[in-house]
Amino acid sequence: MAKGTKERILAAALDLFSQNGYAGTNIRELTASLGMVKSSMYKHFESKEAIWNSLLDESIAYYGAHFGSPEQLPPVPESLEELHAMTMQLVNFTVHDEKVVKVRKLLTIEQFRDGRARELATKHFLTGLEGMFAPVFAGMMDKGLLRPDDPAMLAFAYTAPISALIHLCDREPEKTDAAMAQIEAFVEHFIRTYGTDRKREGSSR
Repeated sequence: MAKGTKERILAAALDLFSQNGYAGTNIRELTASLGMVKSSMYKHFESKEAIWNSLLDESIAYYGAHFGSPEQLPPVPESLEELHAMTMQLVNFTVHDEKVVKVRKLLTIEQFRDGRARELATKHFLTGLEGMFAPVFAGMMDKGLLRPDDPAMLAFAYTAPISALIHLCDREPEKTDAAMAQIEAFVEHFIRTYGTDRKREGSSR
């Protein structure tokens, strides 16, 4: 399906903002990249600030729908294998989805200029991940899949290294394969450390 004009403007704005920052992008460059004149763009957005806020709104909705959030939680895994698969699916998405990568770069650039960008960076890079995995881990503890612990602290310990390696992929794309392998090795280590093997326990009785 062909993109509408507003969608095209927002996609072009994301391209330019994620490369040059908000201040480093002007309306003339944006409209030129679309083959438009400024007056045509102003029929859809009254200002660059309006484009910026619409872009953030769209990004929040896209990320929540495709990745999840504390408000849109993933299901609690039924096994440790499901935790491994769910984690790697989320990591693969966030590392390789072109739109998410651009939004992450945009937030990294703009978090020191714009209040909304700062709040979103904190949520997407830290608190939102903890808020997603804490209830997941609590549910897995209730099912006897993880040994009892503080789910919030466990979520922090789980997500912080993964988030750091995702940012490494953004900074140095040539290291993406190595970073992905390290993330998977970490997930397996976490499962060995905190997981319970109910089948093995049952068979040993």
